This record gives sequence, structure tokens and C-alpha cells, in this order.
Amino acid sequence: MRFVRITAARRRSVPGRAAPGEILAEARGLRVRLGGRTVLDGVSVRARAGEVLALVGPNGAGKSTLLGALAGDLAVCGGEVRIAGRPLADWSPGDLALRRAVLPQSAALSFPFPVEEVVRMGRAPWAGTAGEDEDDAVVAAAMAATEVAPIADRPYAALSGGERARVALARVLAQRAPVLLLDEPTAALDLRHQELVLRLCRERAGAGDAVVVVLHDLGLAAAYADRVAVLHAGAVAAEGAPAEVFREELLSRVYRQPVEVFPHPETGVPLVVPKREPVRSHGGAKKRAGAQEISHAQACEPGAEPVDHGPRSAA
Repeated sequence: MRFVRITAARRRSVPGRAAPGEILAEARGLRVRLGGRTVLDGVSVRARAGEVLALVGPNGAGKSTLLGALAGDLAVCGGEVRIAGRPLADWSPGDLALRRAVLPQSAALSFPFPVEEVVRMGRAPWAGTAGEDEDDAVVAAAMAATEVAPIADRPYAALSGGERARVALARVLAQRAPVLLLDEPTAALDLRHQELVLRLCRERAGAGDAVVVVLHDLGLAAAYADRVAVLHAGAVAAEGAPAEVFREELLSRVYRQPVEVFPHPETGVPLVVPKREPVRSHGGAKKRAGAQEISHAQACEPGAEPVDHGPRSAA
């Protein structure tokens, strides 16, 4: 039985290197309904080899739904998803796993697998192929890239949220699929590791992969994405380079929060910050209180001159 499975796996087509700019994943006029509500309505996006595409937008805009539909994890009631130029339905689960890797928002494991074994799960699609010989090297490289090698023997369930997120990303990297679909990979991470994850996205794009990443941090999207798609109410409100798309009027309307957009003084990358009402400093009040305390203390010293605090209201 084992011989049959391996023989079938060896007949599986392994993806080759894509040409720069080649469309590796595509949504065409997607319509998705969940719980009786239309979450996506006529959404079209393309993920190209060598690019990072960031999906941004407010909560409930349909970002994760779009990513799930691209992955083939959510059924669509209209439109089409294509991976490597073919409809999703044309791919077997094994062949599809060789072409796209998915990082969900959260993943639960029922058994106390050590970190290295969790990362090694990403190599499952390569079983029985020539790529299986690279398993050890690929797993080691993925753990080193995500800085989880020092905790390779620890149980996954004993990790912090940020450590689990990096282990899950290492599993996706170990899969070595040419399309990476990442749902909020920076959500549980500190500042250093947020930057690390987005640098890894850029590295994978530089190696020829197509990376689609859901982000809430517009600053990260502007700094690392080649293109951004702004989702709003289940549709794409704008798509293009961050410098073209991140406009004050658009973002203020989509997020229902006034924002300011200005270029970074050194890099020119758009910076997006919310407009806030001036916050009155408490420093002046503290200084006045301190001065009153000093005046009171001086007035209580023997022989001190009386301090005139001005007229008082009658009791």
C-alpha cells in the first residue's frame, strides 16, 4: 500500500519556476456568502510572481474571506479562482498543496508536537517526490529564517502567541509553494518580528514567489508591498502601488476615520496616521499644583511673609 502511494506521488507534477510577473493566483468576479450575508461581491485580484500583494481594509471588509477563497478553503457562489492558470477544481489536493501554502489567522494542534515536527508538516506535499530529499535542509532553513531554531524541541502548545505565529510561518515557508497566502501574519508579533516577517515576504517575492498577505498595519503594507488592494464592504475600493492608493480621502472614507498621509522624510514611503484632536497636556496643571504646594509650605515657615493668593469667595 505504501508503494502505491509513493508511486502516485511521483507522478505528481512539481511546479517549475515562474516567469517574473506571471499570474500565479487569480480571483475573477468572486462572490461569497457566509451566514446568509454577501461578504464578497464581484471581487477580482491577481497575484503575480515576484510581487507582494497586501490586502488591507477595515474589519469585516472581506480580506480573510478573499484569502480563504483564493486558497480553496471557502466555497464561492459566483466567479472563479485560478491557481497557476487552472481552475481550483482542476487540481488534486496534493498538487494544489505544491502550488499554494496557507497561513490562517490561528491554528490549533490537539497533540503536543515539538516545534520541529510542526515545521516538518509543511513538507508533507513533497512526500515521494524528488524534493523529499531536501526535507531536512528546508526545515532547518525555515526555522532559522523565522528564528525558532532555538526552541525546536519545545512543545508547540507551550509556546507564546508570537512564538506560535513564527512556527506556523516556518511551516508555510518549508512547504516551498510558489504562492504564499498569509492571513495577518504579524498580528501577534512584536515590532522586531513584524519587520522580520515582512522581510521574509519580500525575500520570497524576490525569489519568484507570489505573496498575498492580509495586513492591518498600513505602514507595513506601504513599506513592503508592491501593490495593495483596499477592500471595503466586500468590494475592491482601490488597487495599485501604495503611493498611488494610500490617499487621505479614500482611506478616511473606507476606515471612517480621518487620516493624514505624508511621505517618510528619508524613504518617501507613505506614512498613514489618524487625525486626532489636540490632547491637552497635564504638565501645566501639575506645575500649578506644585507651585501652590511650595507657596503653602513657605507660608507655614516661621517668620515667612504672608502670601497673597488673591480674593476669596465668601463662604
